[in-house]
Amino acid sequence: MILQMNPFISSPLLSSYRLNPFLFSKRQRYLKLSQWHFSRITKPRFFAVAAAENDMLPKTFDFTSEERIYNWWESQGYFKPSFERGSDSFVISMPPPNVTGSLHMGHAMFVTLEDIMVRYHRMKGRPTLWLPGTDHAGIATQLVVEKMLASEGIKRVDLSRDEFTKRVWEWKEKYGGTITSQIKRLGASCDWTRERFTLDEQLSRAVIEAFIRLHEKGLIYQGSYMVNWSPYLQTAVSDLEVEYSEEPGTLYYIKYRVAGGSRSDFLTIATTRPETLFGDVAIAVNPQDDRYSKYIGRMAIVPMTYGRHVPIISDKYVDKEFGTGVLKISPGHDHNDYLLARKLGLPILNVMNKDGTLNEVAGLYSGLDRFEARKKLWSDLEETGLAVKKEPHILRVPRSQRGGEVIEPLVSKQWFVTMEPLAEKALRAVEKGELTIMPERFEKIYNHWLSNIKDWCISRQLWWGHRIPVWYIVGKDCEEEYIVARNADEALEKAREKYGKNVEIYQDPDVLDTWFSSALWPFSTLGWPDVSNDDFKRFYPTTMLETGHDILFFWVARMVMMGIEFTGTVPFSYVYLHGLIKDSQGRKMSKTLGNVIDPIDTIKEFGTDALRFSLALGTAGQDLNLSTERLTSNKAFTNKLWNAGKFILQNLPSQSDISAWETIMAYKFDDEEFLRGAHLPECWVVSKLHMLIDTVTASYDKFFFGDVGREAYDFFWSDFADWYIEASKSRLYHSGHDSDALQAQAVLLYVFEIILKLLHPFMPFVTEELWQALPNRNEALMVSSWPQTSLPRHLSSIKRFENLQALTRAIRNARAEYSVEPAKRISASIVANKEVIQYISKEKEVLALLSRLDLLNVHFTESPPGDATQSVHLVASEGLEAYLPLADMVDISAEVQRLSKRLSKMQSEYDGLVARLNSPKFVEKAPKDIVRGVQEKAAEAEEKINLTKNRLAFLKSTVLVTK
Repeated sequence: MILQMNPFISSPLLSSYRLNPFLFSKRQRYLKLSQWHFSRITKPRFFAVAAAENDMLPKTFDFTSEERIYNWWESQGYFKPSFERGSDSFVISMPPPNVTGSLHMGHAMFVTLEDIMVRYHRMKGRPTLWLPGTDHAGIATQLVVEKMLASEGIKRVDLSRDEFTKRVWEWKEKYGGTITSQIKRLGASCDWTRERFTLDEQLSRAVIEAFIRLHEKGLIYQGSYMVNWSPYLQTAVSDLEVEYSEEPGTLYYIKYRVAGGSRSDFLTIATTRPETLFGDVAIAVNPQDDRYSKYIGRMAIVPMTYGRHVPIISDKYVDKEFGTGVLKISPGHDHNDYLLARKLGLPILNVMNKDGTLNEVAGLYSGLDRFEARKKLWSDLEETGLAVKKEPHILRVPRSQRGGEVIEPLVSKQWFVTMEPLAEKALRAVEKGELTIMPERFEKIYNHWLSNIKDWCISRQLWWGHRIPVWYIVGKDCEEEYIVARNADEALEKAREKYGKNVEIYQDPDVLDTWFSSALWPFSTLGWPDVSNDDFKRFYPTTMLETGHDILFFWVARMVMMGIEFTGTVPFSYVYLHGLIKDSQGRKMSKTLGNVIDPIDTIKEFGTDALRFSLALGTAGQDLNLSTERLTSNKAFTNKLWNAGKFILQNLPSQSDISAWETIMAYKFDDEEFLRGAHLPECWVVSKLHMLIDTVTASYDKFFFGDVGREAYDFFWSDFADWYIEASKSRLYHSGHDSDALQAQAVLLYVFEIILKLLHPFMPFVTEELWQALPNRNEALMVSSWPQTSLPRHLSSIKRFENLQALTRAIRNARAEYSVEPAKRISASIVANKEVIQYISKEKEVLALLSRLDLLNVHFTESPPGDATQSVHLVASEGLEAYLPLADMVDISAEVQRLSKRLSKMQSEYDGLVARLNSPKFVEKAPKDIVRGVQEKAAEAEEKINLTKNRLAFLKSTVLVTK
């Protein structure tokens, strides 16, 4: 049994429901037994409806109680893994949000989905660990602190490195917890006692260890290569930190004279960045382009460089159709040119300083900002006659995700990881089924990226982050002579062994890419490299990695590679990728569009449960359009759930009725015997519930959360609230049998309990509040057992109740069609065969209640009644019909007059439409869509006229028969 009655029955203090006190008072005071008083809302009977003097629950669920509930869960230790019911752990490492961050809908999405998984598996009895933490976010955090210092009139360079990092740590301690507290607002049941930060001592030790091991294997090297360079931040940035935007720009056409040729011998190139021409090392044309074949092998003169010559070469890479079909090759400032130059063995010439100004290679333009140089250069080209023209052009501009500035492709000396051997193992993991990616279509993207992987630039020119564990020897070449060590003491010891005791060393000033430490997250957070750590032994490898599909390459794939490399095991068995949150029109949320929906504001207005339910109804990997309408609808769902709970609580037996409670607790819903003896509505709803448990559990296990939400929503709203609760009122308020009422009360309680369990992972706050308000709660809902599957169900009873539903709908529709007053009770003759009559007639009270029938004038028969010709005939389903005497439903004479007037008006409108359609002037000159609209209106009007005529004829015939 779900309800544990023994302590309830044996205790002399039976007059109290066992309620968790935290639910009913913000001051968390205990409810004394004497506080409970009950009154009966029906005639005095022993199963009297229990109701508190001041209602047991407030009118609506109070969203402000969410924080109180959350704090109670956490104080009870429910978020920690428990091995009491099993040993097969379910483990998720939370994607660490930036320590600088504040909650956005992307965070809300991953928190919701991961908490659903965690709460479900916790209820299934698995030791569940959801390990939270934050990322130090090198660039983002350094930017924030630099801005804070600027407000104090201080520049970063005014401080020493140690002084600056001290200020960053002070900022982190003061403001770094904002994102964590906001994540808690979403109901995240993480084990906060295990919270990690990527710059924690343990995680920093893991980062250094990983660097050293990769270097020892020859997988980390130093070299000068093309990177994304941020002139403002003066650091390399990852591909993920570069956002491309379509922006209006200019295409400049410039003459390059052919050396040794006449004035007419020149090539015109088209470029969007003329200032990079100082870095040109060649001019390329397509070998199939007849316009320029005569120049291949000759030399071109680079404008404004005092006659510097570059070769004119041919390569099929050149697009004949773009611009003029002539390409300037500037390998120091363009990714594609860089690859082409390396293929052809061309030199690389850099014309730009780290701050975005031009260097001495640019001659007279040296020291100018890149954009200032562009303007001056074009002006000078116009003066010298080398400027052909300029025209508007849409550019794909790379901008820094953090600072918004234009990123500059630049060749720079950096540290790199050789990725190919690591990628091969990660590819095999998916191929061998050791890693499952959901949705499956992302496997192709994963495989494609790893099959074409490039070496990873892991160094950043920042002060905040994991310092690269490399030390150089004073007076030696940095690229040839360096020491890799775990700390400065070890580095000095190694250096002395090799260079003597008087050697001087200094550490590489760069830090590691934030993604390097993030790639170690699943195992560094569990104690690696200490593989004897209890958490590492118990919880690694983890079970699930859930994140957005947009970081499949930058984070997920790297974790897989590093996990296999350092632990020999794939770090998680499943990868679940969610889509992006967009607005109701499918647009990306942005401050520019003004369509950003703030999660905290949303929680205040709609409640956490409504937000979570809205986010969870999406499909894995697909973007979700979030609208106020969707949130409003799911807030209504929360209210519906709350109201159902209030109804059930108000309709439970009196607290002092021991006999009633013994009867209720004696029902065994997991026994086939119950279904055989239950009334049709009770058998139907319990059977449907047992089927729901199976389908919902299967959907949870497959991570089909959208299906779970829809299935549970439909059952609760359509089956339980709209049908069974309404049907139960016939037992509670109108039945003459005490046993019928007790059965209904037991079923209401049982079904509602299960509904709360099934919905709890989605809507933790309202379900917990309602759960604790139910009688005899011995534990929190979040740690209660998941419902048992494969429970008995009667398919025949489901079909029979569906017939009763069809009959009820048919009668309701007829009442609406004839505008019968809602409170008016009407007569009905139900016609069916013996078998159908047998089970339908047993539910006469339910049918009368749901259909507003006069209970004393509901008749069951195998043939049509004598007054069939004066009745509305309804066919509910095959073999089940109803006849509703028309005189019971309407004043026939008044209805004839009303319909006659209505028919006259409809006929006039129809004639007007036909007249327009018969006018050649209208049909020939009016737009086609207007004509089509009039035709559709005419057809619709004609149909309504025919229906009204038929109803009038029927009413008039009824009047004649009556006379």
